[in-house]
Amino acid sequence: MAYRWKYVAEPDRHQWVLKRNCALTPSQLAGWFGTLALFSLLIAGVLASSGAWVVVPFTLVEVSALAVAFLVYGRHAGDCERIVATRERLTVERFTGARLDRVEREPGRVRIEYGGSSREPIRLVTGREEIAIGRFVPDDRKAELVRELRGALAGWRAG
Repeated sequence: MAYRWKYVAEPDRHQWVLKRNCALTPSQLAGWFGTLALFSLLIAGVLASSGAWVVVPFTLVEVSALAVAFLVYGRHAGDCERIVATRERLTVERFTGARLDRVEREPGRVRIEYGGSSREPIRLVTGREEIAIGRFVPDDRKAELVRELRGALAGWRAG
């Protein structure tokens, strides 16, 4: 299934939610971690009861490394960008881990720039300030997002 952002258009508001393309939700991730950890600890317990007690410390290191990797993944699984455009405000919210960055601008003063080259972000430019968006959008889909953004903002400038 191709990547698709969530787009909601209402008469007085447009909203885009650009998310990571994650295979697992944080709750599914926790379930898989618990299953893997339990399985590893059960095997270590069986081997330790057979006399191979030295396996237990290595299993604890393995489970700890898995926990760190899953925590890092889970912390950023919910990262996203939300763009809300109304006649009065263009709001860009970026969620990274537990951090939220929020920027608001007047939509009539915002210019959307995108050159189309690989790895180039979409830039919302107001005077000398730039806001880079689209970090979760594949390069081949960015032009489509730019068309949607420009269309939404142009509809209000004309009206």
